[in-house]
Amino acid sequence: MYRSRSARSPSLREPETRLSESDKIEGAGSWDALEWTKIDPVARSIPTGVKQFLLEAEQVIVEGYGVVLVNTDDAGTLYVTNFRLLFLSEGSRDIITIGTIPLATIEKFQKIAVKLPSGPRQPEKTRSQRLLQIIGKDMRIIVFGFRARTKQRRAVYDALLRCTRPATLWDLYAFAGGPCRFSNTNPKVRLLNEYCRLLGMGFYQASIRAIEDGAFTLSNEWWRISSVNCNYTMSSTYPFALLLPKSISDDKVVQASAFRARSRLPSITWCDRGTGAVLARSSQPLVGIMMNMRSNADENLVAALCTQIAGEKRRKLYIADARPRKNALANGAMGGGSESSANYFQSEIVFFGIDNIHAMRESLGRLRDYVDTYGTTSSDGMSSFLRHGGWSWGGGNLSSMSASVSTLGDTGWLIHVQTVLAGSAWIAARVALESASVLVHCSDGWDRTSQLVSLASLLLDPYYRTIRGFQALVEKDWLAFGHPFSDRLGMPTVSGNGNMPFELSRQASTGSLPLSPMRQGSGSASTQAQNTANANHSSPIFLQWVDCVSQLLRMYPFAFEFSSAFLVDLLDCMLSCRFGNFLCNSEKEREQAGIYDACGCLWMHLAGLRTSEGSSHAHYNLFYDPLKHSGPILPPAAALAPTVWPQFHLRWACPSEAQGGEVEAECRKLTRKFSELQRAKELAETRLNEASVTVESLATELRNEKLASTSARDAVKRSSKETATIKRAVQSLGFNVYFTADGDCNVGIERNPTEIPQRSICSVLTKDINGTVSHSEKADLSEPVSMMEDNVSDNPLIRVCGSLCPMHTRDGECQLPNAGCAQFQSQLVDFKANFDAFDRLSIYDSYFGS
Repeated sequence: MYRSRSARSPSLREPETRLSESDKIEGAGSWDALEWTKIDPVARSIPTGVKQFLLEAEQVIVEGYGVVLVNTDDAGTLYVTNFRLLFLSEGSRDIITIGTIPLATIEKFQKIAVKLPSGPRQPEKTRSQRLLQIIGKDMRIIVFGFRARTKQRRAVYDALLRCTRPATLWDLYAFAGGPCRFSNTNPKVRLLNEYCRLLGMGFYQASIRAIEDGAFTLSNEWWRISSVNCNYTMSSTYPFALLLPKSISDDKVVQASAFRARSRLPSITWCDRGTGAVLARSSQPLVGIMMNMRSNADENLVAALCTQIAGEKRRKLYIADARPRKNALANGAMGGGSESSANYFQSEIVFFGIDNIHAMRESLGRLRDYVDTYGTTSSDGMSSFLRHGGWSWGGGNLSSMSASVSTLGDTGWLIHVQTVLAGSAWIAARVALESASVLVHCSDGWDRTSQLVSLASLLLDPYYRTIRGFQALVEKDWLAFGHPFSDRLGMPTVSGNGNMPFELSRQASTGSLPLSPMRQGSGSASTQAQNTANANHSSPIFLQWVDCVSQLLRMYPFAFEFSSAFLVDLLDCMLSCRFGNFLCNSEKEREQAGIYDACGCLWMHLAGLRTSEGSSHAHYNLFYDPLKHSGPILPPAAALAPTVWPQFHLRWACPSEAQGGEVEAECRKLTRKFSELQRAKELAETRLNEASVTVESLATELRNEKLASTSARDAVKRSSKETATIKRAVQSLGFNVYFTADGDCNVGIERNPTEIPQRSICSVLTKDINGTVSHSEKADLSEPVSMMEDNVSDNPLIRVCGSLCPMHTRDGECQLPNAGCAQFQSQLVDFKANFDAFDRLSIYDSYFGS
């Protein structure tokens, strides 16, 4: 293993390490003389260091140790899984992003053997670097360096041959990963809901049951949803439901489809309910080599797109042909061509001059080489400032600076983007300003046509500038209307293998890295690549359209809910083929392959990323203001000056310049901080409310305690008064009342009851064994006093009551039979702490004298 980056020489010498027997080979000849042993896939356990980075159902196929990522001069371990190339740093054991690329994103790969100057001890032998170059569809070029005289590079190379070129569609990782938590709902339902929104029937919610029963043929006064292609018998590349003029029957629609290439007849993709203007799409008409073939059904269908304007004549029709005029005429030799304005009433034919898929693929390749050459770091590990040995800005001397500017123009990518933007803006202006209907087509109606109609819809309808609306737009104009994603990505289809990434021929051994096609002169490698590209149908059509959207986002930052980071993540997911949304070439093929049930959903994955951070997530545009651009966006031609998209084109070669600008980064940082402060404020308010409730509860309890205390004090005062009154009443009857320390009450009775006691005498009545009452002055005052019931007439208490009580008659009867003293005649009364009897005792003022 490499010890450190400083210990490694620039020549990437073979490290001093012990190799296992499986890593050693016999012989030490040149690269061409080596014979490699084929590595058969064997069951292996997942290394513990990489297990935490693997996705669900991701399996390691091949491992390479001591590999050097030349781009960043980092050493680490390279893993080939069934989904991606995974590069882990030797020191930090973290993923290095530039060295980790999904297998489906790889466009080309090749082995390179670079001879190095021989050392002083080996004058006759030459050493060589074992390099593997990976060219990605996402603008990156990766170079890995392997240890010499090992089988690691060969093992990685063979694994890439097997995994990047799957034999069938079901060999892709999207099927191995399964739907998991990113389950995919049926996009047919979402397509019908979008049609209903365009018809002004947003209240209607489609369902699978309605699709199976065919109960989705809704309509308004102008247009209707047709099920003429529900079984894909009319056109295998069109969706199951079409939006058509209400005045055209299904039989006429079938007749009109025969006049268009691949039966892709004119169908409405967007309509304005207020003005009746529509935006329609189709493929080229089959007018023949003489350009004289006609179809009444097709002409009537196109004429029905132009509804009558209220109070005026029929609206104007524009037929926008996305191709250059010469290409349209050349297609006539194969039976295609373009319409004649004489055959379509009140129409005008316009050619936009957008090049074909092959020109776009070559243009992006030149742009990728330009960025790799003049970026901060390159795939050969050299900075652009040092490439030409100059000192000035821009990567070299003044001549190289001018060369770099001209080379950017020579890529042609920005010109192509500007052409697509200008055509879309022209279509949107015709619909918005003139209330005209526009029919757009190219050759097959699924590449340039999809770019123009979707971009024009984005300019016309603010709903498509939201995240949810953008999803509906992509699913309608790209997925449902049959853009061949598998062919454009080089992936297999349902019918068989697609256009796979091709291996470049092995470069001759030279003293430096092989130049990319734009850096080298005309040679065999370029010629072979060009010849191979002629039979290749892969092309970055969708990527180019997303680039156009990013240009509009840059020009109108307040009009879009999503950000540039959302577009980058969308492209990465599409290129990786991790999810099933962009597999196959049509809606019919995705349904046949069972994509919706077997694979995960890209949109659910992106929504899950946004859920974690809410509105502060990087997918949301900080400057979005829906009220500022509530209507169509109509950019003037002078404003359509595209630039290199830094977040996508420069993120690998110029990472610091691809961060979206310091202003946006600072705004996002402030927004995140504001969100944190907002959450802290809400938490503080919640705690304050809880504290307020607690304080209020304590205050209520305190008030209740005060009321209870006041009531208790009043009760004590009232009880004290009553006790004093009772004490005086009892003493007036001839008793002596005493209270002990523990609160017990003792009452004593004097011997001579006829005399009113003048002083307090402590006496206790006791009952002897014969039943007589005796008096003891030395008795304990805490002893209770009891009275006998044997001889009631001899009871001194009765005599005292009769002599003192004014309510007692001469006959010995009490005028208050309910009084407490009346109870003495029937029972013994214990005066010890019998306060309940005192409470029931009625005291009258007549008891007492003056």
